Amino acid sequence: MATTVELTRFRVAPRRTEALLDARPAMLADFRADREGFLGARLVRLGADEWLDIVDWRAPEDLAASRAKGGNLPGIRTFFAAIDELISSEEGQES
Repeated sequence: MATTVELTRFRVAPRRTEALLDARPAMLADFRADREGFLGARLVRLGADEWLDIVDWRAPEDLAASRAKGGNLPGIRTFFAAIDELISSEEGQES
């Protein structure tokens, strides 16, 4: 079974980068505790203010359920709050 990959591109003002990175461990802990089918994530810096979050899910239904929950836990909310602009969000199947 192929995993589902979520690709989220966003902007963070350089002055907020430290807040984003500081919030990341708690966000990942909340995902592990609360998001069925969460397999892992990688955060890639694309430029001074642009980032790509690559998140692996067991199935597309797990990603959909996670999106429905939004920022339901403190660690997730804090990470999301550091984001200034959502550029794009896509999903696909890993081959």
